[in-house]
Amino acid sequence: MADRPLRSVPTTAWSAERVQTGPDRTGVSTRLDRPPTTPSPPNEAAVHRPKRTHQIFEDDDTLSLGASLGPALREACEGRLGEIEWFRSTWQRGGAATGFSTWRRSDDKTIRVMVKVPVGAREYSWTTRLGAVGETDWDSQAARSLPTPRVVASGLEVGSYDMAWLIVERFEGRPVSRDLCADSIRSVMEAAAEFQKAAQLIGCGPGRPEYCQWSKLIKKSRERVYDCGLDEPDRWASTLDRLDGRLHSVLERWWARPMNGWCHGDLHPGNAMRRENGGRWALIDLGLVHPGHWVEDAVYFERLFWGHEDKLGGVSPVEAMAEARLRHGLPVGDRDYELADIRRLLTAACVPVFLAREGRPVYVRAAIERLERLVDLFGRKAG
Repeated sequence: MADRPLRSVPTTAWSAERVQTGPDRTGVSTRLDRPPTTPSPPNEAAVHRPKRTHQIFEDDDTLSLGASLGPALREACEGRLGEIEWFRSTWQRGGAATGFSTWRRSDDKTIRVMVKVPVGAREYSWTTRLGAVGETDWDSQAARSLPTPRVVASGLEVGSYDMAWLIVERFEGRPVSRDLCADSIRSVMEAAAEFQKAAQLIGCGPGRPEYCQWSKLIKKSRERVYDCGLDEPDRWASTLDRLDGRLHSVLERWWARPMNGWCHGDLHPGNAMRRENGGRWALIDLGLVHPGHWVEDAVYFERLFWGHEDKLGGVSPVEAMAEARLRHGLPVGDRDYELADIRRLLTAACVPVFLAREGRPVYVRAAIERLERLVDLFGRKAG
């Protein structure tokens, strides 16, 4: 069965305002100098982070990139950006260089910041729009409660290169991966709901709806059951065979879901950071933001703990996010929990395809248990 083509979702093409800050027209936007203006999965190992959240690499390509761009970036910031200590997060993917530094404000107060370069169009657009804060409002409760990083400065050029970059607040607190408990999980779901509301309020932005060829992936799962190294291939084969006769109706329901909001797209424990002194949680790395349905983010987060549910402290990410959305006046539909089950089913059914990357035995066992239960559930509904 062919996957249904995506319905069109209205979005606007990305464009970033170029700000003239001097005769050299560097294209740098120093947001502390002016009022603000508002114009799919990691593997299970993401749950088990090393104790260090950042690591300095002596011979890393990103370190070399940062070192080569640092002087031009500091020049673009007209001397307000301090020396940069480049690092690579233990869970970081992609080729961006990130570093810690300081920023001198117009009142000569120095704040600690994080630098990231280069930045994709989607991440640049969402980060600068959601995190726009004027200097006089920097320390306000509203600014310190934003669900995304406060932006210090941003630009579209580094030296002679057309290359977007960001300077944002440095989070002194720990990521949720270092502080897993019921309260922190609920706080992250709260931050996710706040992000979804903020994204909805500022209107359209870059990012396409997720499109996954589920039927093709599940077909591959059936083909690979006996040669991918599964512990219980017969059990998987039987369950996938039973799913095959129900897949059409399941996908019809999934493709019919309302895509009436914005998803973070990479909601995992390393992308939720806490501000200092027990402050509010915020979501970082907005490069995968896309139109969709809120259960996509909730189940994305939940699946990282399949087989390790005890780490969630008895909290269901789906239920916690639904409750947070209702508190913020966002809709939760009557069939949203069914959509969450469909997403779980589709995700579990694809495990054999990604076994080399996601093949931890405890995760695989949890996936087949969910798959069996949900295949039976949707079989009864179809009957």
